[in-house]
Amino acid sequence: MEPDNLPSRRAEDPLRALAREDLDPLSVAELDLRIAALEAELARTRARRAAAARFRAEADQLFGRKVP
Repeated sequence: MEPDNLPSRRAEDPLRALAREDLDPLSVAELDLRIAALEAELARTRARRAAAARFRAEADQLFGRKVP
């Protein structure tokens, strides 16, 4: 995804800064560490999204709201 297409809530969004970083000076080992860190962040983000979706579904069920 291009940095300009990333969603942002702040003027200096860390995700945008991360996407603009020059990867050329990094070694293979450094790139492997970066990939591992990004994969861990993806897992954390996915877990948070799943928890939020469960919470929303429970609230919708409790209050009788129909979700399309």
